Amino acid sequence: MTCHLARIDIFPVKSLDGVSVSQATVLASGALESDRTYALFDAQNRFVNGKRTAAIHHLRSTFSKDGQFITLAVDGHPPTATFHLQQQRSELEAWLSDYFQQLVTLQVNSDSGFPDDTDAAGPTVISTATLQTVADWYCLSLEETRRRFRTNLEIDGVPSFWEDQLFSADGSPVRFAIGNVVLEGINPCQRCIVPTRDTLTGIAIDHFQKKFSQQRAATLPDWAHPSRFNHFYKLAVNTNIVHQGGHMLKVGDSVSVI
Repeated sequence: MTCHLARIDIFPVKSLDGVSVSQATVLASGALESDRTYALFDAQNRFVNGKRTAAIHHLRSTFSKDGQFITLAVDGHPPTATFHLQQQRSELEAWLSDYFQQLVTLQVNSDSGFPDDTDAAGPTVISTATLQTVADWYCLSLEETRRRFRTNLEIDGVPSFWEDQLFSADGSPVRFAIGNVVLEGINPCQRCIVPTRDTLTGIAIDHFQKKFSQQRAATLPDWAHPSRFNHFYKLAVNTNIVHQGGHMLKVGDSVSVI
């Protein structure tokens, strides 16, 4: 099997459920269109996310095909509520404020979204084999592991931790191509508390981070640079896209390190 882009996941509202798509347009900023375009904020203008608000795990979200409407349900059960993200924003904010029991506002950034790493604000990259390996550490399903780590681009036809070759020892970018899009790998992605928790119940696996770090250190491939790991609770690679607004990433695109 040749190295190829097997899956694209975007997250229209940061911290809420993702959407698997067959293609994604690259914006001029280097972000993917519709990825983390919206984000929830509290009264202090801080993110309402899984790092700070465990209740987010009980909130299910789906989106219309055109991305204009969001449907929300608590624990996946009716009653559900559907809102137009632009035209019914005040009603959506009222619903979310009631659910989270605090003032919640919905902000939008159509140019670059709300990335976690603003210095490497492109899509995150991981391999299918890596996700399966991590899933096996905890007897999780591959799909549950995907939901926990929330990466954008999944590469197949490569071994576990293949993506660890996409950052260098000295921090200089490593260029690689997916189809006709050129990306630069910047750094391994530091993880937060979110992957420790079941994505549907919010219940955490005991000692998740400790076990992860031990296994990650033990399985670090020869092509990875240990100097880039001040700790081993890191997975996937943060990237930047090289000035290619308007280009498109498509499932099935070939992948190669330049």
